Amino acid sequence: MNIDNTYHNEDLRTFMKKFDPKKFKITRAGVEIRGIKDMYRNLMHARTIISNLELNLTVVHTAEMLSYGGFQVNTI
Repeated sequence: MNIDNTYHNEDLRTFMKKFDPKKFKITRAGVEIRGIKDMYRNLMHARTIISNLELNLTVVHTAEMLSYGGFQVNTI
């Protein structure tokens, strides 16, 4: 799936190009990244990209998402 063909904003497109996930699902709020083995490292990497590029995005994760190795990056 090509992220450039979605209706999301430029911040989310920039994040997806930098993070480059292998498995993801587009949602209304943003994108759900799946299939992560090292959750902590990838969460920190996502937060670092967002803060360094000053993107209007937030990282969201729950215990349910942890069961399938996923987290969400949503627009603010």
